[in-house]
Amino acid sequence: MIKPIIAYGNPVLRKVAEDIDKTYPEIQTLIDDMFETMYASDGVGLAAPQIGLSIRLFVIDAEAFVEDYPEAKGFRKAFINPHVIETNGEEWLFNEGCLSFPGIHEDVSRPANVTLKYLDENFVEHTETFTGICARVVQHEYDHLDGKCFIDHLSPLKRRMLQRRLNAISEGKVHPKYKIKFFKK
Repeated sequence: MIKPIIAYGNPVLRKVAEDIDKTYPEIQTLIDDMFETMYASDGVGLAAPQIGLSIRLFVIDAEAFVEDYPEAKGFRKAFINPHVIETNGEEWLFNEGCLSFPGIHEDVSRPANVTLKYLDENFVEHTETFTGICARVVQHEYDHLDGKCFIDHLSPLKRRMLQRRLNAISEGKVHPKYKIKFFKK
């Protein structure tokens, strides 16, 4: 089932998400719904806080980047309870967007590599290092679990320049082509 994306301005996007365990209700259905929601919104990743759930879960399908980034081929995963062990490598800029920030795309600098400890959708533990575009998407989605957004990586000046557009999102004055839920204060 396609879920509405939570728009910038909702406090759930700024909350540190909680770990879950095997008893979390209908986890496989939730993961399937998150993939379906991500595809319907033309995203490459989606974190649970972006659908209103403050739990440590995100999904990624980076296949859209495969033409320019071969490492993205077949990179489709669910990450449960991910925790960063290490980031390293040279930082590089990439123009990022976010489904919770419709219409905003900005250059963000992130490390080239990230090592995560996480559970897959069968609750099997993995420790894995991701590189290049895969590392970028992982870091972007991971930030959501720590209450961070990609705009937090921008300079204060750049954020001030975006303030009117951010206000428009938080006030519900944007109309993306996907289901979105605005926060009512």
